[in-house]
Amino acid sequence: MASPQLKLFEYGNVEIGEELGSYEYVLTQEMVDSFRRSVDDPDAPFPTLAVKHDATAFAMVYEDNTGGVNAGNEVEFFNPPITGKKIRVTGRIADKYLRRDKPYLVIEATAVAEDGRLLEKLRTYQMKKPDEVGKKWQSQT
Repeated sequence: MASPQLKLFEYGNVEIGEELGSYEYVLTQEMVDSFRRSVDDPDAPFPTLAVKHDATAFAMVYEDNTGGVNAGNEVEFFNPPITGKKIRVTGRIADKYLRRDKPYLVIEATAVAEDGRLLEKLRTYQMKKPDEVGKKWQSQT
């Protein structure tokens, strides 16, 4: 059951263009260092990728008991974030569609620095019927 402030996710009720949660956080040096260690690159300039802006914005609005399978991501990086500065993230439902009779949802998030610089735009494509994954291989056994 969805908590009182969250809507229970139902694919048929989601509207394209629907605004999701927005939030702010300060990028800390610890976050930058942790990301750089995880990707084994001491100079990696976009630690915001590890924050999963799209999933966080979605989870601020919906409780999703259906799950989903990541079907793809598109990320555009514009300006690297600056440690110690605030980042504002906004999310929205960018699209939804059926492909091979399976429902897909596209979640978009945009991150902007406190000084107004566009940092990144992210789109995540999710298949919202995860029980379908692998069925074609299961039927062959």
